[in-house]
Amino acid sequence: MANVAAPGRGIGRIFLRKSVAQIQAEHEHGELKRSLGALNLVLLGIGCVIGTGIFVLTGRAAAQFAGPGIMISFVITGILCAFVALCYAELASALPVSGSAYSYTYASMGEVVAWVMGLLLLLEYGLAASTVAVGWSGYAVSLLQDVGVHIPPALTAAPGVSVTDAGGHVIGTGVMNLPAALVIGAVTCLLVAGVSESATVNNIVVFIKLTVVIAFIVIGSRFVHPSNWSPLIPAQVPAPPPGTPMDMGHQIFRALGDVITGNSHSRYGVGGVIHAAAVIFFAYLGFEAVSTAGAEARNPSRDMPIGILGALVICTILYILTSGVLVGIVPYASLDNPAPIATAVNQIGMPWFAILVKIGAIAGLSSVMLVLLYGQTRIFYTMSKDGLLPASLATVHKKFKTPWINTIIVGIAAAGASGLLSLDALSDLSNVGSLAAFALVCVTVFYLRVSHPDLERPFRTPLFPWVPILGAVMCAVLLMSLMSTAATRNFFLIYLAGGIVIYFVFGLWNSKLGKGELVMGHEATPMELPHTGE
Repeated sequence: MANVAAPGRGIGRIFLRKSVAQIQAEHEHGELKRSLGALNLVLLGIGCVIGTGIFVLTGRAAAQFAGPGIMISFVITGILCAFVALCYAELASALPVSGSAYSYTYASMGEVVAWVMGLLLLLEYGLAASTVAVGWSGYAVSLLQDVGVHIPPALTAAPGVSVTDAGGHVIGTGVMNLPAALVIGAVTCLLVAGVSESATVNNIVVFIKLTVVIAFIVIGSRFVHPSNWSPLIPAQVPAPPPGTPMDMGHQIFRALGDVITGNSHSRYGVGGVIHAAAVIFFAYLGFEAVSTAGAEARNPSRDMPIGILGALVICTILYILTSGVLVGIVPYASLDNPAPIATAVNQIGMPWFAILVKIGAIAGLSSVMLVLLYGQTRIFYTMSKDGLLPASLATVHKKFKTPWINTIIVGIAAAGASGLLSLDALSDLSNVGSLAAFALVCVTVFYLRVSHPDLERPFRTPLFPWVPILGAVMCAVLLMSLMSTAATRNFFLIYLAGGIVIYFVFGLWNSKLGKGELVMGHEATPMELPHTGE
């Protein structure tokens, strides 16, 4: 295949694609050190996945939507992620590049779709880092209270968000989540300075997080009250009209109908379980982040699928067990706060264990923020090198060897979001971007199977075409569930519309592929990359 794309003409320019050969050549000529093996990638994936989802969002999803049925929600989301993970594994083995889903769509559906994918990944990584910061703040504030340091409630939550104490009583209203904004600022400074964690340090952080989660499961199981699991799926609120049949089959079809029509019947009942599956989807973000390490894997065709699928299986099992213990210790209605596991261990009455859990959560969430912010800067870096974003976003600091301008901009935006937006808003918007991106990944696998049947695929998605089709459909169903909320839907549509306008104003005219410039290898200055888990 040609190494230089002919300049595009007319509207057809927006559908220009990088050839598979170009993308593979970028990997072959890359300057990043290939030092990660299968075990490192599995641990990277676990480090990415075990984070805000389990430490923070499980409580919100149980309290507001699913009740004890949160365990079923984790099963639903785990199945969906298995479909998506199989698709990611095939793409990661065939196209082992950094840039992840952005690069995959650039090779399949064209530049404008790649641009949209970049917008979606900004929601997934950028706002996800802000969501993690809010969770970090919840555990940090709780730990400080344990040692006698009290931060004013107004400085621990977003504007208008009620702040509660350990007993669930409202003690104030937020003005700004200062700890969340400050920790994002600290992580941004680390990334600018090029302070990266080695794979060894990452393994230690992952070990701490796993120890905390497993200890919570083992110790917490002794304090479970089975009565808290009943009913497994609480009655729907508001109740359906009198005389409406509510057998399981009817509930499922009613729930899907509500998702499609945008009706709000998602509090408890089967509809609540499905909506909770969409909310806790955030808990699984990270398994695909393994694919962003494709350029640093020693044997990506073999190790990438192992890393993605291995991390997903281990984390799904831990999630189901953790959520079961959590709602078994504390009545689900009392879990709607940024630190639900801390609430549970406080109720157990073991102060030393509560402190251990909070320290483990803080350490784990710190590494999550580091890699989420790094991942976002890496995507912007790649898009900038392609000409779709200003060249300054790819400027590498002469001393630190990091994309410092890019990192500062991302850090300021993430800090502002973490300080001023609620946990609900942040997680919903991040999930919307992720679900839309994952649906495109499933479609990409289908497209490449048809357009490039002879492409070498060391790992092939089984049961093709059903796996990518089911993955895309399930992503669409959960996406519509989140879009039934007017605020989320309006923000997402305005965000996409504004992003597409920017593409036609800037990206279309500065695209290196569109101008026919050489894209086979960017002559990128090697950057210091953190090998830590999310």
